[in-house]
Amino acid sequence: MAEKVLDLFDEMKIEPDQFTLRTLFNACAVLNNNRAMKTGKKLLDEMPENYRNNNITSTSAI
Repeated sequence: MAEKVLDLFDEMKIEPDQFTLRTLFNACAVLNNNRAMKTGKKLLDEMPENYRNNNITSTSAI
């Protein structure tokens, strides 16, 4: 299921909002593989500043 989340996100080519980011970070945590690590790092690096101030989104990233 988590692999499918990343596949769908790659296909959608959208800018993730805070809710999408939470789902993606969760999928990365569940997968815990090389693709998940790369995706999670990329999402974290590109995450807008205003999402970083949201406790739930920041906790999901951790």
